[in-house]
Order: sequence, then structure tokens, then C-alpha cells
Amino acid sequence: MRALLPDLAPWHASEDFRRLWLAGLITNFGTFLTFVALPVQLKELTGSAAAVGAIGAVELVPLIVFGLYGGALADAYDKRKLILSTEAAQGLLSAVLLLNALLPRPAVWPLYVVAALSSALGSLQRPALDALVPRIVAHDHLPAAASLDSLRWTVGGVAGPALAGVVVAYAGLGAAYAADLATFVVSVVLGLGLAASPASHEAAKPSLRSVAEGARYAWSRKELLGTYAVDIAAMFFAMPLAVLPFLADELHAEWSLGLMYAAIPAGSLIVSLTSGWTSRISRHGRMVVLAAAGWGLAIAAAGVVRDVWLVLLFLTLGGCFDMVSGIFRSAMWNQTIPDELRGRLAGIELLSYSVGPQLGQVRSGGVAAWTNVRTSVWSGGLLCAGAAALLALCLPSLMRYDVRTDEHALRLRARREGAVG
Repeated sequence: MRALLPDLAPWHASEDFRRLWLAGLITNFGTFLTFVALPVQLKELTGSAAAVGAIGAVELVPLIVFGLYGGALADAYDKRKLILSTEAAQGLLSAVLLLNALLPRPAVWPLYVVAALSSALGSLQRPALDALVPRIVAHDHLPAAASLDSLRWTVGGVAGPALAGVVVAYAGLGAAYAADLATFVVSVVLGLGLAASPASHEAAKPSLRSVAEGARYAWSRKELLGTYAVDIAAMFFAMPLAVLPFLADELHAEWSLGLMYAAIPAGSLIVSLTSGWTSRISRHGRMVVLAAAGWGLAIAAAGVVRDVWLVLLFLTLGGCFDMVSGIFRSAMWNQTIPDELRGRLAGIELLSYSVGPQLGQVRSGGVAAWTNVRTSVWSGGLLCAGAAALLALCLPSLMRYDVRTDEHALRLRARREGAVG
């Protein structure tokens, strides 16, 4: 059992990692409060499903634009200051939602403005968070840190929506927004204790040229390019969330919809809680590909079976494979990308794991409308597995990657050891 439990070495060794982890866990719950409350309020104010769906549209463009620029900022400026400023700004947006909810007649337009600004701030902050971890965690502890970060996200993904539903239903929208604001206050207080993390001497100033430099570096590293491509393919072809309500109806099990939404995060949580084995794997690229193929096959099986409990089982299994892929992608990124480029590459990573699921929702809904729900699910799963196999053939360096022998991993390890020495 000890070999399966999460490796807590980063938690014990780094106070900054503990602060960052706790702050993220707390704000994760607050974020889910607003994630649930915002569409509920829009539904109450407009009665329009299209108005609720438009939230995703206003969030997409800021995510793309500011994700790339946020990566350049993370390389050029103090990461601690960037994280604290964006966290405080997110808290102010929660205050705006709270004040609007307390009005006798709440307005609709602030909800869209806050959604867009929140997406922009999250995109600016995430590269700095990702780039900070390799600075505060020992090189050999980075896979364990990725597992612990995944655990934090999956705990929020399983428990957050359930808690948010209870708060919104019984305490109201104002209480949900107030609680979200409180979590940002706590997070900022924890973040004030982080050590400064200034830009490296080699870092470029934020500009389109510096963003392009990061893109060129990613293109030169075919094994890194493979991790992005595999993730985008997996999410584009096999993300089934958009059609789950229709799948539940087809199975005559409307009661199961909440369980379906929770099944994928639950699978991720299972892997996070038993992730001790991941620190002993060195062929990270191979695991990324195999796990992506496993995700696709599990989703395909969920689209074929006709028993709702088997559907839930395969969705959970898919979540397990998705988390395995995520852990080893993070390990490859954190153990091989130079510090002066880490922020910009984190911006590219943000796009790979954020845009893919949103485009996947469009694909799954479109195929379901063109054919039927089951075909949308199982065909997407098979296309995902096929895409993973094709990418493995086209990018042999991804399959050959071994952290023990990779030149980039060895160079970064030597640089960090020299800095410590």
C-alpha cells in the first residue's frame, strides 16, 4: 500500500510547494461555486439555454490570447507577483458578482464581462503557476509534484460541484459568490508567504517575438510536440461531456447524469490517490501514448454498452487513463524545459489541455446531431485510439523518451544541481 500511495516528498521538502498546493485546493472549491452559480443565475435571468451556452464562447478567445501572452509574462517577470496580482484580481471579480447578485434586479451583462475577464486572468496566471513548480521542487520530485497537483484538481472536480450545488440550492447565489471571494482572500494570504521568483537572466521580455521563440522551441522538440498533439487529439475526439445528458435519457436513467459527470473526475482521483508507482517509471512518452489510447478505448466502450452501470464503469476507467497521461505529460514538461522558456511553454500547454476539450464538445454534439448519441461517443473513442497510434508512429522520439537518458532532462538536472551546489 505504501508503494501505491501518493509520494509526499515534495510536500515535506518544500514549504513553498505546500503553500501553493493549499492555496490552489482552497480556490478550487471557490471556483466551482462560481462555475455552478453563474449559469444558474443566467438561466434564472434569461430563461435561455443559448444565453447560458454563450459563456463558453466569451471565455474561449481570452483563453487563447492571454494564455500565450501569460507564458511570456511568466518568463519575464517575478512569478510570485504575477500569481498574487491575478489572484487578487480574481477576488475582485467575485466581489462584482456578489454585488450584482445583491441588487434588486441583477444585470445580465456583468456575468459575461466577468466570465471573459476571469478566463483572461486564469490564462495569465496558469503559466506562472506551472513555471514556478520546477523552481520550488527538486528535480527528482517533479513527477510526484505533478501527481499531488493532479490530486488537488481531482478532489475539487469530484467534491466541488456537489458542494456548489448544495450552496446554490440552499444558501443562494449571493452566498456562493461570497464564499468564492473568501477563498481568494485566503489564497492571497497564503501566497504572500511564497519566496520571490524573479525572471532568469536569459529570459526575454514579453513580446510577439518572445512568444514565437517559445513556439519554435516547442517545434524543435518533437517529443514535447507529441505530448501536445496526443492531448489535443484525445480531448477533441473522445471528450463526451456535451452528450452525457442525451446518453442518460437514451439509457432511461436520467438519475445517472450527475454520476456520469462525476465518473471521469472520480477515475482521475483514483489514480491520484494511488500514484506512488508513477515516480518509478522512466519511459514517460510511451505512457502518455498508451494512456491516451486507453482513454479512447474506454470512452468507446462507454458508447457501446447498454447498461448504465457499465457506462459509469467505463467513464471512470477513462478518467483513470486520462490522469495517467496527464501525470507523465507534466513530468516531461517540468523535467526538460529550461527555466527561461518555462512560462511560454506553459502557455502552449494551457492551450493544449484547455482548447481541446472545448472543441471536443463541438465535435461530439455535432456528430450526435448528424448520427446519434452512441455513435458520437464510440466513434470518437476509436478515433482517439487511432490518432494516438498514428502519432506514436509519426513521432518515434516520443516513444523513445526516457528521463534517465534524455539530453534535455540530463542538462536541466545538471543545471539545477550546479545552482544548488
